[in-house]
Amino acid sequence: MNRSYEGIRILLVHAHPDDETINNGATMALYADRGAHVTLVTCTRGEEGEVLVPGLSHLASADQDLLGLHRETELAAAMKALGVSDYRFLGAPTIKFRDSGMMGTEPNNRPDVFWQADLDKAATILVDVIEEVRPHILITYDEIGGYGHPDHIQAHRVAMRASELSTWQIQKIYWNTIPKSVIAQGMEKMKEIGSDFFGAENIDDIPFAKDDEFVTTLINGSDYVESKMAAMKAHETQIALDGPFFALSNNLGMQIWGDEYYTLVKGTKSAPFDSNGREIDLASGLVL
Repeated sequence: MNRSYEGIRILLVHAHPDDETINNGATMALYADRGAHVTLVTCTRGEEGEVLVPGLSHLASADQDLLGLHRETELAAAMKALGVSDYRFLGAPTIKFRDSGMMGTEPNNRPDVFWQADLDKAATILVDVIEEVRPHILITYDEIGGYGHPDHIQAHRVAMRASELSTWQIQKIYWNTIPKSVIAQGMEKMKEIGSDFFGAENIDDIPFAKDDEFVTTLINGSDYVESKMAAMKAHETQIALDGPFFALSNNLGMQIWGDEYYTLVKGTKSAPFDSNGREIDLASGLVL
């Protein structure tokens, strides 16, 4: 029998709509389905994202600058697919942080972007969410934001700072990660079909690939892959159906999207463990 997670509260802090689905979609669906209260805070609306649907190119920031509004609807559809009802934008409705664009681009310098936000002010906004929700578990990025995007780095900083400032003590904090062994498998399969792996030629070109020893936790969300894929498709402007994400699943099988990996940075790694000594349950060891 599957464990019930009634009474357990999980908070995820992400930079843009779609980040939550790519990194944690199966985890979110699994824990929500089994009774946990899952809260998503998204820090920006992804206004500077690339539009991958030609018919929607007018939404781009360089054109009508309506992408952020459209991505709000994409996020709502994705959350419906994952069974998550508590999702919100950081500071909404009174404060809005704009997407900062890729590192080194002109949008980084706009005064209204998330990258330029005062850390403690932004963290204090998140503290209000923490003290309302009182999560047992926090999930966010590592210190480089996975791959160096300024909004990912800032989301990490804000989440970690808020966890320090809050009077509510979060028992376990996880950072998203992907082990090098999994990335290597994906790269090899993509090469077999004549494609690269998100533009990378070797594993050292991929900043979010971590040595396997740093992975503390593996969540097997194989029963929720269909939900995750539906959520990915909901982010239509960002994830092309003929792009590398879906090519991976076509060539490696759907399980590549069912396994989600984490590094525990606060709290105690607790049983049950898999054969590699990794936790298999975010909620293990919690004191309720």
